[in-house]
Amino acid sequence: MLILTRKNGETIRIGESIAITVLEIKGTQIRLGIDAPRDVIVDREEVALRKKAERDGMGYRAQA
Repeated sequence: MLILTRKNGETIRIGESIAITVLEIKGTQIRLGIDAPRDVIVDREEVALRKKAERDGMGYRAQA
């Protein structure tokens, strides 16, 4: 895992077509802006896990 430090307003690039910008830092929450091509799926982890479980026919159960 690559760990990077960014300040408010700074951007991380992934390849030539994806940019992640820190929009706001408030307490323990960080707002990110993600600019990616339409064919790149961008989901929160819990949404991606639910979609995978649904595709696999297993339903979805949130982990405690």
